[in-house]
Amino acid sequence: MTGIITKAIGGLYTVDASEGIYECNARGIFRKKKISPMCGDKVVISESKDGCVIEEILPRSSELIRPPLANLDLLVFVSSTVEPRPNTLLLDKFIAIAEFKNIRPVVVFTKVDKQPGDKLADIYRSVGIDVFECDNITGEGSAEVKELLRGKLSAFTGNTGVGKSSLLNNMFPELELATGEISKKLGRGRHTTRHVQFYKLEGGGYIADTPGFSSFDTKRYDIIFKDQLADCFVEFGKYTDKCRFPDCSHTKEKGCAVIDAVNAGEIPQSRFDSYVAMYEEARQLKEWEYKND
Repeated sequence: MTGIITKAIGGLYTVDASEGIYECNARGIFRKKKISPMCGDKVVISESKDGCVIEEILPRSSELIRPPLANLDLLVFVSSTVEPRPNTLLLDKFIAIAEFKNIRPVVVFTKVDKQPGDKLADIYRSVGIDVFECDNITGEGSAEVKELLRGKLSAFTGNTGVGKSSLLNNMFPELELATGEISKKLGRGRHTTRHVQFYKLEGGGYIADTPGFSSFDTKRYDIIFKDQLADCFVEFGKYTDKCRFPDCSHTKEKGCAVIDAVNAGEIPQSRFDSYVAMYEEARQLKEWEYKND
């Protein structure tokens, strides 16, 4: 029978199949092939008197390295408008990863009761990304996010303390996820989510609340080399073929159509600034070091 892995801890996998919930081990062949089952994997399992075993991992439509998640439809990035203050570079890095992995990015701005998020929201709406503004105190805005999740495999991520768990609790009170208060001293929240786990939704679909983070290291997630980066900024698409030079990096060249679009207000300045910063980071990577990864 087939099912989906909803939890993976210590080599034991929880699989949600049509016939019920099963705790499974994985065949040793996966270890030999250096393949690790991960949450979101669609798998074939068998049941015997010795227990349940994962026999096969079906082809993945997408895959994230860390957190280890497969087959995501949506990657929801939660950012607060204040405490901690929004970090557009961090947000743009994650959006680029989602685009690179063919996962639909969604942005949710929380704490709009303390600081309006409309200016930030307009930046991402202008480039075609779904954006929501939510008040975690009243729950306003969360119903629209909940509707988007229906029938999809989704993961929530964002800087520590931005209110991911509070947002999920507003949409799905039955989850009763642990929440942490903002540390005034550190300016960030305490880690409250300990592992990745998918929760099945009554209306169909699954969601995961991933462990919070306070910094971003591209190498820990997925490598985007400099020549691939422009494709991860969707708003660049209609300009990149119009540059004067075919090998344009879109960072400082004369005759760059992307830079012209930024100067004309057609591409948000903050998005371009993030691209340039990410390009400089990617330029330092030695591709041959990762060729066999």
